[in-house]
Amino acid sequence: KILRLKKIIHRRRLERRKRKPRSISNSRLILDELTPRIVAFSPVFSVHPIKMNGGPSGFNNAPVTRAFVIASALFTFFLGIRGGSSKLGLSYQDVFEKFRIWKLIISNFAFSSTPELLFGLYLLYYFRVFERQIGSNKHSVFILFSGFVSLILETILLSLFKDPTANLLTSGPYALIFASFVPFYLDIPVSKRFHIFGIHFSDKSFIYLAGVQLLLSSWKRSIVPGICGIIAGSLYRLNIFGIRKAKIPEFVASLFSRLSLPSSSSHSQPPRRTSPNLTRQARSYQAPIPSSIEPSEEAVATLVSMGFDQNAARQALVHARNDVNAATNILLEAH
Repeated sequence: KILRLKKIIHRRRLERRKRKPRSISNSRLILDELTPRIVAFSPVFSVHPIKMNGGPSGFNNAPVTRAFVIASALFTFFLGIRGGSSKLGLSYQDVFEKFRIWKLIISNFAFSSTPELLFGLYLLYYFRVFERQIGSNKHSVFILFSGFVSLILETILLSLFKDPTANLLTSGPYALIFASFVPFYLDIPVSKRFHIFGIHFSDKSFIYLAGVQLLLSSWKRSIVPGICGIIAGSLYRLNIFGIRKAKIPEFVASLFSRLSLPSSSSHSQPPRRTSPNLTRQARSYQAPIPSSIEPSEEAVATLVSMGFDQNAARQALVHARNDVNAATNILLEAH
């Protein structure tokens, strides 16, 4: 009898030990499923968080950034062959005496040296995540606004330092790059932290180091355009004159995608079939709308930046009547 009782007690202990990890794993699964829904519906959190990795590689859903990077590389290359890239720095004489408007335009694209080109193109490529987040149209407005405001500030500074001989400002798209650091600092959270020789770093540190290297590349000549770009990005963030709601005509925004080279990743990937779970979850939310009403590209880009497939995101938006929150829930439950 004693041996039987010991066996029974031992079995019950083993059953209790097996039940505990099951309950913990089930609770973790429930939390993993509920966390994205809580974040999506809570007004405290951001509805569309931006990922640190910038989403899929390449320039998918970022035609304006692709066109800007190509134009900057081509201008720097051709002017560097002719030996004119180092002479593109703005001076008081260029603006107020000889009125070289072409120099004002080209100086916003071409870098003056190869190290500046490498760091600048790397930062431009990374900041394509913001075009995916707000759409190509609004990102075009952001580029024009930051470039215009930075140019005004630089012109004011040149008028204060009346030196007709010296090139006080270096060339390059410093306005766009350093204006993008404002949403980078405010909107992208830190996901990883680590230590190197006792110094604290994060996954955002390398972007900041590249920005500091570019800011100090030509010392005073590059610091001034960088600060003007940060001021322009801050004014856009403060929504001066309602600039964040402004849009340009659609044909102007689509012109960038026609001028730039086609994305290789968009042709290399085979078309994916839509999961039957996605259709089943979409039916449980709302009835499908007519096929003549297509989802907006901005909403599709938002879902793609969150890591979803483009075709699945488009179909979810169709079933959710172009509601990003409902489409997000459809995609989450489909997975």
